[in-house]
Formats: sequence, structure tokens, C-alpha cells
Amino acid sequence: MDKLAPLYATHIAELNRRYADILAREQLDGLIIHSGQAHRQFLDDMNYPFKVNPHFKAWLPVLDNPNCWLLVNGRDKPTLIFYRPVDFWHKVADEPNAFWSEFFEIKLLTKADKVAELLPASLTRWAYMGEHLDVADVLGIKHRNPEAVMSYLHYHRSFKTDYELECLRRANQIAVRGHQAARSAFFNGASEFEIQQTYLSAVGQTANEVPYDNIIALNQNAAILHYTALEHQVPAQRLSFLIDAGASYFGYASDITRTYAFEKNVFDELIAALNQVQLDLIAKMRPGVRYTDLHLATHDKIAALLLDFKLASGDAAGLVEQGITSAFFPHGLGHMLGLQVHDVGGFSHDERGTHIAAPEQHPFLRCTRILAPRQVLTMEPGLYIIDSLLAELKSDARGKQVNWDMVDQLRPYGGIRIEDNVIVHQDRNENMTRDLGLA
Repeated sequence: MDKLAPLYATHIAELNRRYADILAREQLDGLIIHSGQAHRQFLDDMNYPFKVNPHFKAWLPVLDNPNCWLLVNGRDKPTLIFYRPVDFWHKVADEPNAFWSEFFEIKLLTKADKVAELLPASLTRWAYMGEHLDVADVLGIKHRNPEAVMSYLHYHRSFKTDYELECLRRANQIAVRGHQAARSAFFNGASEFEIQQTYLSAVGQTANEVPYDNIIALNQNAAILHYTALEHQVPAQRLSFLIDAGASYFGYASDITRTYAFEKNVFDELIAALNQVQLDLIAKMRPGVRYTDLHLATHDKIAALLLDFKLASGDAAGLVEQGITSAFFPHGLGHMLGLQVHDVGGFSHDERGTHIAAPEQHPFLRCTRILAPRQVLTMEPGLYIIDSLLAELKSDARGKQVNWDMVDQLRPYGGIRIEDNVIVHQDRNENMTRDLGLA
């Protein structure tokens, strides 16, 4: 697998080092990591789409096989208990033979309920890691998702290995291809549903394989932050398009957003202005900078945009202090990215899990960490016309500072969000999204 194989060897060595460290501290013999198991739909004979335990896929890119297990102690070669039943109803997973398989002692499991036969004889000092605590109970494993272990691993997972960085670059590469196809579909007159199908075809992944539900929003739907309805009907008038869509590579996620205006107008100018804000903020990312401070700086920049585009009046500081900017930019600036879209560790001050709370006036912030090399984050400022939030301004004295005529002019366009995926290095930032050609 080209250059991934040597990077993977170093990745496994680093994971073993981390696990050996925390297991020694907590006086545990090892961890039993469960890939997960299928969830049956209520009153049906079909399962929900399977989503693998992220702690399991941190070790190997087996993403679609439930009932697998890893036995890890940080010293010996990890054991992979690989589920491979006899089944003529479904496709059975192939026996592992990929570049990663040599790093594991592999045992095949043909019946999910017989896994106890392949586990250590004594489980007194082993801990279960996964979501199915009832299974751990049946197996007699008393230690389950130990808080100290989880906090340690989540903190260190924010520092990506070279293997992980390469996977994230490839996830971006795939998503950029999809974004370019989706943009063309928008300008060629496609509906939201048709744009979604175009995107999935371009990335070569199903709706269950991409890392999250894509947001494909035309016109005013772009003001709904997590819009996933996908209208089949082409709108009578084509004004704007917001796409928030990612892709997966070996279990690692990309998360990219772009906004387009159908015509050259004031909304298009606002997109260009917010795009520059986003690039300016990325330029401020460096080791030692607290992400919270970048978020607060974003509100200063949003205030300037409100004044420049005559959406509000007054002074920039006052717009921030009164919460007027929060009505136009109500979400956090970004988040950690990796094995999960909203990756763990965004609030961790240290490996003990000391929590760094978000500022009270910005409760939706998803990251408060001090930036450091090898961290990967999204940078996604936005500006929206959200009636429910603006109604609060209109109901009190702050409403006098809002230019409601301009709000009315922009409302049909919904809103703007621009999001890139960025690696923080010691001496530079690597904007994976822009480097791959997505303007």
C-alpha cells in the first residue's frame, strides 16, 4: 500500500508505547477493545448501519466487521480476534491479508458468542473498551472504559502520527473531488438530492461510508446549520448553495464546507469577504495559541463584516459584547478532526482529562485546546440569516442596530460557511483542503 506501510509500522509502535504507559500507571494487564456489534432495528429483522468503535479503528482499518476484538498490552504483538462466520445470507469478511495484518496475531472467530474461548484465562486485570457493557458483563470483565485510560488516550489522540496525517490528506483528496463535482452540479441546475448523488458518485462512497450526513443546502436552507432534508424539487430560483461534506479514508475523516452564489451580487461579495476572514484566521494558528482566542477573534471579524456590509451599525466591540455577532455566527469556529469528525480531546488540558470549559457566552465551541504540532483541526467561520436568532435581537433595544432591509435582502440566500482542514506543524500550517486545489 505505497508509502502507508512504513508509516503504519511507526504508528503501531507509537500506539503500543501509549498503551504500555497508561496500562502500567493503572496497573492493568491489557485492554480488550471491541469493534462493536450490530444493532437490530425495532420490530424488524434488519440492522442499523454498523459504526465501528473509534478505539478499534485507531489500530487497523477494519471498519465494517462487527464482533471483532483486539487484545492489547503495549508490549506483545496485539492479538486480533477476527469475526468470520459461516454465513450464506451475507458476504463474509475476507481473511485479513492486507499490509497491516502482519502486525497482529490473528485468530478467527466463527461464532460471536464463543469469543470467551479466545480471551485470556484470567480477566481480573484486563479492561473492556467499547459501548456494549452488557457484553463485558457476560464475559466477566469488571473494568469497563476506565476513565483514566480513556482520558489519557483521548488527549494523546489529538497528536497525529505520520500515518494518520497521510490518511487525513487522502480523505481530503477524496472529498475535494466530490466538492468540485457538486459545485458543477449546482451551476448546472441540479436539485439538492441530485447534488448529493453527484457528490457520492464522485467520492465513490455510500451515504453510510462518508463520515457524516452531508449538508446539501440550496437558498434559504443554508441557514439551517445541520440541514439534511435533501429536497428533490429544483427551486424556482437558484440563489445560493452551501455544501458541508466529507469523505473517509481508512476510518479517518475529512470535513469541508463551501458556499457559492449563483450570480455575482452582494451575497457573492460577502462570501469572498468571509473567505478572507477564514484565511486570516488560519494564518494565526500556531503552537501555543489557544483555540478559544481564535474563536473570540472571529467574532471581532464578523462584527467588522456586519459593519462593512451594512448589516449592523455601531462599533465592532459593542456588536460583540451585546451578542449581536452571535446571532449571525452562532456556532463554534471548529473542532479536532481525525478518527471522528468531531474528534475527542478538544477540551482536554492534559492527559488526566482536566476539562477546559468553553466561555459562558460561547457554549457551542467544540475546542478550547492550546494548539500544538501534529494537531488537526477544522476552521469554519460562518455568517447566517437565522430568523429565530434575529427575532431575539428584534425584540429588544439591540434591534435598532440591525439593518433589517439588508437582512431581508440576504434572507433568501440562507447563509455562508467556509471550512478547511488544517494540520498544525511546528513552523507552518498545512491547509490540506486548499493545497488540494479547492479554492
